[in-house]
Amino acid sequence: MTYDETIEYLYAKLPVFQKIGLKALKPKLTNIIALCEALGNPQDNFKSIHVAGTNGKGSTSHMLASILIEKGLKVGLYTSPHLKDYRERFRINGEMAPKSYIIEFIENYSELIKKIKPSFFEVSVAIAFKFFSDEKVDIAVIEVGLGGRFDSTNIISNLLFSLITNIGYDHMDILGDTLEKIAFEKAGIIKKGIPVIVSEYSVDTYKVFEDEAKKNNSEIKFASKNFDIFQESSDLQTLNLDIRNIYSQEIFKLSSGLVGQYQKNNIIGVLEAYTLLNKLGYNLSKEHLINGIKNVIVNTSLKGRWQILQNNPLVICDTGHNEHALKITLNKLFANQNSKIHLILGFVKDKDLEKVFSLLPLNANYYFCDFDSFRALKASELQKEALKYNFESKIYNNVNQALEQVLSNYAKSEDIVFIGGSTYLVAELNNI
Repeated sequence: MTYDETIEYLYAKLPVFQKIGLKALKPKLTNIIALCEALGNPQDNFKSIHVAGTNGKGSTSHMLASILIEKGLKVGLYTSPHLKDYRERFRINGEMAPKSYIIEFIENYSELIKKIKPSFFEVSVAIAFKFFSDEKVDIAVIEVGLGGRFDSTNIISNLLFSLITNIGYDHMDILGDTLEKIAFEKAGIIKKGIPVIVSEYSVDTYKVFEDEAKKNNSEIKFASKNFDIFQESSDLQTLNLDIRNIYSQEIFKLSSGLVGQYQKNNIIGVLEAYTLLNKLGYNLSKEHLINGIKNVIVNTSLKGRWQILQNNPLVICDTGHNEHALKITLNKLFANQNSKIHLILGFVKDKDLEKVFSLLPLNANYYFCDFDSFRALKASELQKEALKYNFESKIYNNVNQALEQVLSNYAKSEDIVFIGGSTYLVAELNNI
């Protein structure tokens, strides 16, 4: 098969969450264990860092990988979903896996796949583990797909540490309807005797993490207890932070290549990870840290996280899609009082629209879009809901049509155009 035929085969033959939702999820680790045993348990052949959370796990994973790349290590990075190319999920020092590797994997193990009947995600995780093992990476940073406890990535055992970014209300039909229940599922990545870092916690989640760490005899570090942001400056294109280690009083002056306001807590978690990596003997310098955070987009080829697509007018896209992420994003956008804001949005069907629309301001222009997923909420439905809040809006068949119309007919050079609400919507942009 060609590469395109191989990808078509994967989507056609395997259950994919994007296409069929809950039916694609297998709340057991049976399949991935069987797959990896047949492959010789490649996940045991390299050191790993495991990252979970509602928001920020992708950005955190990229920042950790970038810092380790600055150190000169060979670093594997597994993330999901991809935006444009399936191979974005499997990177080593920012380079995607070769097309030939994906083709050969599917050709070599097609009978195994037929026998085990894994999901799309389970096969993807197996490819990542085999790829990183074959390429003999020094460390792999592994992002959880969904949840933690029963996520396919959760069979890794050769761990340096686990990291949980934060907990919010997302995928409640799968993970639970309270923050405590969701935190319990995310805390499923905590392994016996392996340290765990929590970037951000709340009254509802603190005890869950503490109890799970105690049960596993794992040292737990709450990063926000140990680091303090005492000075910051930001605009739509930069984020500068002065951070103090509360105990040692060491100062870190960091400029982030990722500028969303929600990156502040991610960076504090990364600082705790940097400290732990040095305790584990990795001898990371301050320059590795500073340059890793500054150069994260270049080092890891990250896309879709507060990505600036053009200036005059400023066009930004962001894949943050739940209530917590959207609230932070809107606060940052509307801090620019002198600019008219144009919001090009699309959402999935299970989104709590009442919560979403309660965050949206009246003084913006709205453009709702369809996108190619069975989970997509029709733009016409969004427009109908928007009328309840007295929002005027326009609807479009796809995001590229919407962006073209906004740039041609509505946005002035001093305006800001934001595209978001769903990873699937952002992924359909032609110029990302």
